Amino acid sequence: GCLGWLLAIVILALVVGAIVYAVKQKIDHANDNKPSPVPGPPGAIDKKYADALKIAMQFFDIQKSGELVNNKISWRGDSGLKDGNEANLDLSKGMYDAGDHMKFGFPMAFTATVLSWAILEYGDQMAAVNQLEPAQQSLKWITDFLINAHPKDNVLYIQVGDPDLDHKCWERPENMKEKRPLTQVNITVPGTEVAAETAAAMASASLVFKTSNSAYSSTLLKHAKQLFNFADKYPASYSENIPEVATYYNSTGYGDELLWAASWLYHATGDRSYLDYATGENGKQFASWGSPTWFSWDNKNAGTQVLLSRLSLFGAKGVSGNSGLRNYRSSAEGVMCGLLPKSPSATSSRTDGGLVWISEWNALQHPVASAFLAALYSDYMLTSQTAKITCGDHSFKPSDLRKFAKSQADYVLGKNPLKMSFLVGYGDKYPQYVHHRGASIPADATTGCTDGFKWLDSTEPNPNVAVGGLVGGPFLNETYIDSRNNSMQAEPTTYNSALIVGLLSSLVTTSSAVKSFT
Repeated sequence: GCLGWLLAIVILALVVGAIVYAVKQKIDHANDNKPSPVPGPPGAIDKKYADALKIAMQFFDIQKSGELVNNKISWRGDSGLKDGNEANLDLSKGMYDAGDHMKFGFPMAFTATVLSWAILEYGDQMAAVNQLEPAQQSLKWITDFLINAHPKDNVLYIQVGDPDLDHKCWERPENMKEKRPLTQVNITVPGTEVAAETAAAMASASLVFKTSNSAYSSTLLKHAKQLFNFADKYPASYSENIPEVATYYNSTGYGDELLWAASWLYHATGDRSYLDYATGENGKQFASWGSPTWFSWDNKNAGTQVLLSRLSLFGAKGVSGNSGLRNYRSSAEGVMCGLLPKSPSATSSRTDGGLVWISEWNALQHPVASAFLAALYSDYMLTSQTAKITCGDHSFKPSDLRKFAKSQADYVLGKNPLKMSFLVGYGDKYPQYVHHRGASIPADATTGCTDGFKWLDSTEPNPNVAVGGLVGGPFLNETYIDSRNNSMQAEPTTYNSALIVGLLSSLVTTSSAVKSFT
């Protein structure tokens, strides 16, 4: 009798447990399909990311060429004041590319486009920690240069300096005396990638300044339209037409820049022809729909996919039924699925510490760029009340994307096996031997072209801190050689700074995404 009662109790417990489990699963499933709340205005500030953003923003000041206004960097002064003289142009502004003194127009324009995008999406969050104005000032320093570099509809100056000559010198930019030749693209020698990227930079920047400086915004938009027409009308790779640029910034194709520029011009103008350009036959030819790519200075497709996804997610007027836009959104979700560690299609190219790792050279560009896109897509989902994305038989919430974005930012800031920050000036431990001419030479030293190499080879840490520079980063085995001669790992770049500024701005606090840039 007792055994029978015991058996009955066990069976009853199993039945009750099964019912409870089924109800819980149903509730969990319902919650999975329920959108997360829409964030309000900027909320509580995360001090870690706020401090890092303030540091990252300073590298733009370190990289500035020209007559410095309100110079905040004690060891920097005026430089490159005669840049552009041979063409009777003022190309003194702009920013040096990395640890050298070259002005490469292709990555510099990308810097401006990404910085514009960050300001447009996260300007309120930048403002919450007093970084919006510095971001706008740095952007304008670049766009002033780009405007002057475009003196005629079909002429664009894309480079200042001779990289071979520049790299044979190790000196402060303030002491440069070498020739600074100019390189241009034009009808005879076209270069679609750099013209289209510059169009994207100017179109996106025109949105940044639309309210605060409408005349400047209109000037930028005029140049953007002209450059896009030039890029589209004379399709040719700048790397093929000007082979010497391929050593440093070789382009793997120009189709992605055309789509990127057209997308930004649509946002800036509302002109449907630009959207049709990006979503029609050109999209089929160049967009790599269904084939996830890595966002970088060379390949803009993942960025365009995320940028155009905001139109379908936010139900922009007059775009319903656009099959091209659906392809962009599904492709953007494919990119996100590749980033999420628990996704069936997650990339296996990661360090043991969780950093997405694609390239030995400048390894941090891809994870930081990917994390920036993930943060954007997460915020688009929250604001549009999109509950989840589906990756194979798994589904993921906006919070999963934000968690990934934070993981990459945290790795950069010191949550890694080396316990070292790769953002110079942040934390207690960061690179001391950054590959950067200005940072490595004492401000009061007088050097010529070649005698400055003693500072490159010095065993002493840099006398000046390249505050805010994001160095190249770790090897796949998570080692880092802190040496000035290790340009593969120890050299910061200006475009990396735009990407880390965008990522950190997204994490400073939470805020709903703007539904329209205009």
